[in-house]
Formats: sequence, structure tokens, C-alpha cells
Amino acid sequence: MSVSYIDVELFKKMVINGAINLKNNRQQVDMFNVFPVPDGDTGTNMSMTVTSGVRELENCESSSIVDNAKVLSRGCLMGARGNSGVILSQFFRGLFVGIKSLELQENKLSLQDFIKCLDSGREIAYKAVMKPVEGTILTVIREAIENTENKSYEDIISFMEDYTKEANKALENTPNLLPVLKEAGVLDSGGAGFVKIVEGMLLALKGEILDLVEENTDVEEKTEEEMTATDTGYMYQMEFSLSLNKPDAFEAKVLGAALSLLGDKLSLKRNDNEVVVSVTTDRPGRALEISQKQGEFTEITIKNLKYKKPEAKKEEAPKKNFALVSVCFGEGIINTFKEMGVDYVIEGGQTMNPSTESFVKAIEACNAKNVIIIPNNGNVIMAANQAAGLVSGTKVSVLKAKTIAQGYAALVGYNSEATMEENIATMEAEIESVTSGEVTYSIRDTEIGGVKITAGDYMGITDGEIVVSTKEKSDALRSLLEKIINEDSEVVTIFYGKDIIEEEADALEEIALSINENLDVEIIPGQQDIYSYIIAVE
Repeated sequence: MSVSYIDVELFKKMVINGAINLKNNRQQVDMFNVFPVPDGDTGTNMSMTVTSGVRELENCESSSIVDNAKVLSRGCLMGARGNSGVILSQFFRGLFVGIKSLELQENKLSLQDFIKCLDSGREIAYKAVMKPVEGTILTVIREAIENTENKSYEDIISFMEDYTKEANKALENTPNLLPVLKEAGVLDSGGAGFVKIVEGMLLALKGEILDLVEENTDVEEKTEEEMTATDTGYMYQMEFSLSLNKPDAFEAKVLGAALSLLGDKLSLKRNDNEVVVSVTTDRPGRALEISQKQGEFTEITIKNLKYKKPEAKKEEAPKKNFALVSVCFGEGIINTFKEMGVDYVIEGGQTMNPSTESFVKAIEACNAKNVIIIPNNGNVIMAANQAAGLVSGTKVSVLKAKTIAQGYAALVGYNSEATMEENIATMEAEIESVTSGEVTYSIRDTEIGGVKITAGDYMGITDGEIVVSTKEKSDALRSLLEKIINEDSEVVTIFYGKDIIEEEADALEEIALSINENLDVEIIPGQQDIYSYIIAVE
């Protein structure tokens, strides 16, 4: 088999196959997280990023490869989550920029055209990062093209085989470029996600179209309230019954794979010759079109989850001067941030990094001349910055708050009467003055920074460094507090999680005061998952 050019249909197949391969392997990529904490989500972030682009791609009716690359780029850009997801979205933007610059005559890419586009992807991805770090997804993207672009190949398949080999080689070498990867015994997760996409694209070139491996297609039915409460952004909740044309030939995973790329919360249940499907999606028509190939509908129900009865038309409210947007998780933490002046909370952060589009919608909803974004997570800052560049009519600044503790401290320095520049300077100074601490549990054995960690241990983390790992949660907390509280400390704020019982919460102030009796201690029920304690020391 030989492939000498990439037309629109093959381009779509390659991208979709790459997205499916990543989605099928996202949990493996998640496990490459350097810290052995249960919120490793790089694979999930990258999968959601490219899947957002794929949805737009599938909906594109244009026969122009430039138009298809454009909608793919836009979809990835708006759906980008996490640092690696943002870099991936910029790689696909680079592909579009490369394709657009070619002025194609026959609406298809030759081998040399494709190589130029991949190099454009590399260039744009690097430009998106202020201080590129080698040993990351950027290295994999760069070395894959640099080590292949000047060689001779028979066709596009032979090139992609070598490109994939070089991408894998670069991935395997990431621990040698980034010591923290070698110490943790993992490869770079972003690079691993990129390799999965590339491998899927190569398979498509060879004619092997992947099926999506559903993690669970026979999930329990959920109530309407549960579906609405856990909605991840799709507009329609639909359920339909399908009488199968060919029951013996029907394969649930094939239909499930197609529908999963359109939405989430998929439930597919078979009863003899009938299948009942439930899914949330923005494209119910497409879902029905795909499903109808398998049989005839006996019942269809579609509900708009976001529809609200129109209110009487009001005059547009004037823009207020300032608004704050923050990313938070845990009901108690969210309420605290709102009480301290945050206008709009995007739920997520540690367990689910919000997309670029989530930030854009938040900024627009604030209806303010000036918006300050408080990310509270280092893996959220790039998406926030990307969103800031997409809005008009509002001045947006993104704080360098990488933890809940830093965001909490920053709010103390906020003054709605000050200028943007004054606020940023004061709030950044507050961030510099606070020491962050978290207690969570380990999901694997490893050693980081000289600290030996066993799966199930409780770890004390301060400002991105694991400083203690013990079997007992209380020991981890005390050891952590002893490291971050000193004689000059004045205020300690502790948000305790859902796993903390009342007796444990009651003892927190006493533990802190035993280390420094002059402290002002504030205990707040954060009700957060994963992290037993989140601590701010000022």
C-alpha cells in the first residue's frame, strides 16, 4: 500500500484516528504524572482537547482541506485544557497555518506539503510557551520533525513510520532531559499523549481505522437530576430506542465509538433485538443519523439541558469596573472565595482542568471592563492566558496563583477601587508571601526529592515539593505543618476535605498552636476531594 497525497477525507480519518487512539490510552498517559497523586490528568486533558477539535471537524461540510484544518484548529483552541492540551491546540493551529500558506491547487497535501505543515506545528507550539522546557511534549514535537524533514521517503506512509519512530525515541529520552522525570521513573505525559495521536494517524494512513474502547458502555441509568448535576457542557440529553435491522451482526462497540466522539455520559443497553441508547451531546441530529444505520427508531426523547424560559427583555446592564474569576473545587472553598469577592467561579482545577472556552464564557459573563483571573493551579494558567487573548472589550490579567492557598492570599490584597496594575502588583506580592501546603495520598511507589513513597501513603506537599510521606494522615499533617510554620508565621488557614471527620477537624487548631502558640488559626470546611488538607501559612 502506498499513499502519495493526503486529501480531505484522509486528513479527517487521520485526525479522528489519532483522537481515538489517545482516548483509548488516556488512562495510561495519565499515569505518567510525576507526582503520584490521584489527579494526574494530562491524557484526559489532551484527549478532551483534540476531541473538541474532532467534533468541529466532523461537522464541517466544506470540501476544502484548508477549511477543515481551520475548524479543527478552532475546536482544539476552545477545548484546550491543561498545559499540554494548550500546546497541542497550538500544534494543530500550526498545521492550519501551514496548510493555509501552501496555496494548494488540487486541495490535497503532498509529502513535502505535509512535512512543511508539521514543521509549522512545531514552530507555533514553541511560540505559545514563554519559556519552553525541554524534556516535554515540545521536545517530542520538535525532534520528530527535525529528525525526519531532510530525509528521502518513498511516500507519506514511510515518512510517518519514521516520524512516529522518532517521536517515540524523543519520548523515551525525556527523562534524560528533565531530571524530575528520571527521578520519578516516568516519561513525559504530554509527549506520551502526542505519540498516541501520531500512532493513530499512521494507522489511518495504513487503512486501519480504530474502534473506540468504551470504559463502560453498560453504565447504570442515572436520574434526570443526576444527569443535569454532572453535566459537562453539552446541551442535549437524548434517549432513543432502536429496533435492529441485523441483530446478529450488530456490534455495540462500533456504535458506541461513533457516539462517544459526539458527547459523553453514554449508556448503551441491548435487550434482544432492541437497543436503548442514552447520551448527552451538542449534535442530536448527527447522533440519530449515525444510529439509524443500525435500525429503526421506536422512541426518541431529546431534552435541552440549558434551556431557560426567556425573561422579559431588559436593557443591557452597563459594564462594571472590576470582576474576579477563579478556579476552585470543593463547596466550602468555592463559598469562601465567593465571600471574599470572586464574581465567577469555574469549578475544577485539581480534578478537572477547565477549557479555554470555559474561561472565555466566564470573562464574558462578568460584563466588566477589567477581569482578574485567579487560576489556583499551575496547569490552568496557559488556558487562562489563551482565553485572555480571545476576548475583546475587556482587559484581562491572569495571576500566577498556582495553589488554592496562593489564590486565597491574593484575594486579601484585592481592592476594587485600585487600578488593574495596582491590583496585580499587590495580589502578586501576597502570593509571594504565602507558603502553600497540601496533604493527599499516593497512588504508586516512587521516590521524589529523596522522599521514598509507597502507594497508599499520605504525602505532605509544599509549594510543589513532596517533603514527607507516611502511613498515617495525622503524621503527614503534623510533619508538614512543622516544616512550613516557623516563628515568624502569623496566620494559618486550613481547608479540610470531605474525608476528615469532626474530631480530626476539631484538633487542627491545637496542632498548629503547638508549633507556634502566637498563630492566628482559621479552620474552614473546604469539602474538597483528593486533598485531605489545603494549608496557607502567612
